[in-house]
Formats: sequence, structure tokens, C-alpha cells
Amino acid sequence: MTPDGSRAWWTRELGGVPWFQVGKDRVRLLRDGLEAFPAMLDAIAAAKREVVLEMYWVGADAVGIRFRDALVERAKRGVAVRVVYDAVGSLSITPSFWDALTAVGGEVREYHPLSPLRPAFDLSRVELRDHRKILVVDGATGFTGGLNLAAPWLSLEDGGEAWRDDVIQVEGPCAGELRTLFYKTWRRLWLLGLASDISRSHVPHDLTPLTKKPTRPVYVLASLRRSRRNLRREYVARLNTARRSVEIANSYFLPDRAVRSALYRAVLRGARVRVLVPSKSDVAVVQFALEAMYESLLRRGVELFCHRGPMMHAKTAVIDDRFATIGSYNLDERSRSKNLEVNVAVEDEAFATHVRTWFDRDVTRAERVDLYEWRARPLVRRGVEYVAYALRKLW
Repeated sequence: MTPDGSRAWWTRELGGVPWFQVGKDRVRLLRDGLEAFPAMLDAIAAAKREVVLEMYWVGADAVGIRFRDALVERAKRGVAVRVVYDAVGSLSITPSFWDALTAVGGEVREYHPLSPLRPAFDLSRVELRDHRKILVVDGATGFTGGLNLAAPWLSLEDGGEAWRDDVIQVEGPCAGELRTLFYKTWRRLWLLGLASDISRSHVPHDLTPLTKKPTRPVYVLASLRRSRRNLRREYVARLNTARRSVEIANSYFLPDRAVRSALYRAVLRGARVRVLVPSKSDVAVVQFALEAMYESLLRRGVELFCHRGPMMHAKTAVIDDRFATIGSYNLDERSRSKNLEVNVAVEDEAFATHVRTWFDRDVTRAERVDLYEWRARPLVRRGVEYVAYALRKLW
């Protein structure tokens, strides 16, 4: 309990968050840290055999420490615990942050370290980052989304910044696919010589096959370029089939020409296309580059909404109330070509409609961008937007 008598954020119950049975999987939408953090910690606490965590940003704060301590507790009880964290995303922590975990048998790997003093440092790979957010427990329960393990996702009352985000929890075969994707990264570290102490025996033999073409209605999408599971390819394909509606919430919305063209064609087919973006990004240059695209998008019939208040960090899309995808993938150049990313896709009308209903609620609280009012912005701002957009591939 907290001093005011309310439940601590890590112990709150999730009454009223519905599950949806889709094929052999169960899925549910978790909104913000208020729902996602307790669910993730509960899953870790129930682990019997294995916990794998692949995370872009682990904070040196109350959230990062709470999750690390939960992993330590499981490792003490003989559960295999393996962690991959990104050196840039988790810049606030040092390798010693994980000492308590490695001391009890947990294994931790830093993805593409920044320090030249680190044995695994490779200048040619510094710009390539692991932007995924994956937690899988016992190969049966998995989580992914836009949320990182850091304090900004806590509510204001809990000392955070109340960032708006989405996470999907899955139980069933799709959780096994997330686990397989984690071990692809784990194995890659060994193959690249970035973690020479990882033995082949540490890659399990019971991984769920990650087929090139999905065979179930709940499946993993990733930055796998030679696969039907490629995130950008799936986005374009789904947009090209949209007939009634396209809803996209994306924190760093800088789509390339193919995605923009697919959006415009959807409008021409009569689909309503709505895009929800932050009103003020945590990365100022991204906000200016995004705003450089407003006029072109609006002229072609795309409806734009700016989320008021705290940062909108979600990466969610719903198409025709039949397909929904939630994950770490931003529609920008970095996600397309430089980052490891992951989403879960769900082909199910009931779940997609549920996600869209929450999107509708976010839109009602957002500010709609008006084309004619936007054209009246100062010329100096236009110049800043143009420069930011011209440099978008360098970030």
C-alpha cells in the first residue's frame, strides 16, 4: 500500500480487462503502465522454468529496479532468466545494474555497446539498435508493445509522466513465436562474437518454428526482411486491402512513399483514414519532421489528430475492424532499416473492434488538425519543418 492507502502500482489488479479467444491463442489489450506493468510483474512472479526479456529501454528508476528485482527473485528459485537490453535505449543504466541478477545465475547481454572499452564494441554497428519490447514467461505467456520498463509510463500519481501506450498480452502459440524471436537475437549475439560466453546449449531445442508465412490468426511480425512476416510489407499489404477504415496511432509517424501511397489509395477507395500522433514529441526534431507532412496528408484526405497532454507513444493500427497490430514498430526510417522491431498481429473482428473502440476514445480527447488553420503557421516554422524532414534518414 502507498502512504495514502491506495494500492502500489506494481500490485494493482486488472479487473475488467477482457480476454479474447482467437484460434489457439488468448489475447488482451493492456493500456499504459497502469495495466501493463502489474500484468507483466504477475507473469514473472508465476514463472516456473524460464523468463526471457528483450527491452530497448530499462530505466535506472523505480520501474527498472522493480522489474530487475522480480527477475532476481525468480532466478534465485532456479528459473532460467535471460535478458537482452539495448545500450542506447538503456543509457541511464550501467552493466553493474544487473550484478544482482548475474550473481544468482541470470544471464544478461548488452546489444551493441557504445563504449570502445567494451569487448563487444563495433563502430560499424553502433547505429543499429534493438528497439523491441518482448517479455515471455515459460514459453506460454508473452507481452509486446510500445511500453518500456521506465518511469515515464507510470501515472502522474505514481511519480511518472503518464505516457500513453499500448501493450498486447498473448497466451498460446504466439507467445512461443515471441520466444523464438528473442532467441534469434540471443543467437545473433553469439554469431557476431558480441557475447562469446553464450554457448550453443543456451539456445533451447523446443523453439516454436517461425515460418515465413503465418499460419494462425495471431502471429508475430518483425524486422525479418526476407519473410512474409516483415512489418513494413504487412503494413502496405493491409493498407492496400482496406475498404472501410484505417486507424493508426504512431508516435514517430514518418511513413515512406510506399506507405503514404497506400494510405492515399485507401482514401480513394472510400476508406476513412485516421492517424493519431503526439502533439508534442519527446524528440523535437521528429515532431518538426512529422509536421512537415501534415499539409500533404490532409490534402489527400487523411484525418490527423494530435494527442493532448503527455507523450503518445503507442504503435497500433486497426484496419476494417478485422485486423489489429500492436508492437514497437514506428512508421519511420529507423524502424524500417536500422532497428530490430516486433509487433503482434491479430485477425479477429471482436478484438480489432475492441482496440478501435479505445482508439476512438483517444481521438475524442485529441485535437483535430485543420488544413486551413495549419497553412497559416509562421514561415520560420515551415523552414524548421523542412530541414527536419530533409534530415529524417540520418536519425
